[in-house]
Amino acid sequence: MARVIALYKKPADAAAFDAYYFGKHVPLAKTLPGLRSYEVNSGPMQTLAGASPLHMAAILEFDSMAAIQAALTSPAGAATSADIGNFAQAGVDVLMFETRKV
Repeated sequence: MARVIALYKKPADAAAFDAYYFGKHVPLAKTLPGLRSYEVNSGPMQTLAGASPLHMAAILEFDSMAAIQAALTSPAGAATSADIGNFAQAGVDVLMFETRKV
């Protein structure tokens, strides 16, 4: 398996971010070819020291890094990537990696 994790920084208007994210971005991202699962945090983000500067973590699962690359270079991937600028003005860090059970 391989995952994409998008770590969204706290927006100025969390309600507007959430409305756009769940109303527009999620349906768009769910069209990514090869997407196996998509989940987001369901409450405030925390660190070991307390509150986090992050608003949301999105975790998308694919079969492999090759599947992630195919998804991101597809028309749906281009549209999904381009859409990030419409709601994530505070910034987002995107990580991609293979996973293994230990």
